[in-house]
Amino acid sequence: MTLADYMSVCLLDPDHGYYATRDPFGAAGDFITAPEISQMFGELIGLCLAQAWLDQGAPASFVLAEAGPGRGTLMADILRATKAVPGFHAAARVHLVEASATLRAAQATRVPGAVWLDRVDQLPALPLFLVANEFFDALPIRQFQRAGDAWRERVVGLKDGALTLGLTTPVPLAALAHHLSETRDGDIVETCPALPAIAGTIGARIATHGGAGLVIDYGDWTSLGDTFQAVQGHAVTDPLAAPGQADLTAHVDFAALAAAVAPARHTRLTPQGVFLERLGITPRAQTLATGLQGEALEAHVAAHRRLTDPALMGDHFKVMGIYPHGAAPPPGLNA
Repeated sequence: MTLADYMSVCLLDPDHGYYATRDPFGAAGDFITAPEISQMFGELIGLCLAQAWLDQGAPASFVLAEAGPGRGTLMADILRATKAVPGFHAAARVHLVEASATLRAAQATRVPGAVWLDRVDQLPALPLFLVANEFFDALPIRQFQRAGDAWRERVVGLKDGALTLGLTTPVPLAALAHHLSETRDGDIVETCPALPAIAGTIGARIATHGGAGLVIDYGDWTSLGDTFQAVQGHAVTDPLAAPGQADLTAHVDFAALAAAVAPARHTRLTPQGVFLERLGITPRAQTLATGLQGEALEAHVAAHRRLTDPALMGDHFKVMGIYPHGAAPPPGLNA
């Protein structure tokens, strides 16, 4: 089977899939996302979206949405931080795009009153202010290895009773022709079959109805090389070793994302640390540090560093904004 099929089964099978059977977040899970590291992350995202809403004339009814909302921590922080923005909560219709029943139950305790959807194309036709933090990296990918002017797909098969990777017969692929000028024999490129439709839907809603989107994920402008990985118990592991027991991800190809959101506009790709500093994370951290001491203060300082330090999440994660023609880009990002 293709890597995409393998990832889909491992992550989303209703009986044995990774996201369908567990809460993978936090110290007791397999990984920790930015909202779980510090409340500052969600607060700044919320104020960023609220300012974008104000910049676009504060529409009287809009969708405030998150794709892949985890435990609901990010949306809860967004809502808490924006309480003081006049009219924002009265106009907001909170929607969470989540396929996992297990995670929906966790989200319901933190974001009561939200509307849950399976797909982004089910979002209402209203101005859309959306955040997708570590959402696109979990979409299934396919991998192709260059062989001359043709490509061999990397597929998952069984050998001697164990899962292993193999290669198909080389065939020319028009969809990958643009990669020939930037690759050599043996190089691997990745594609994400679901990305164009999902990002295209988000872009079309924002271009047509207004709004703003924030995509925050690890990856770069282009995706070259093998980035398929598994994480279990906060450590990298063999992605074929324990199907359904580990988180499977790949780096996001932001160039493909930018192309897919047209006719909406997209911002320059910005490191997460730079984005958060532009939004004022350091003054916020200093305010929150008042009154803290001992281990609580050390943990707070460490959280700020983890989110912003270029050697940690600061450069590894990138941010791209999506916005309509005629509007300003979301705060913290440049056109």
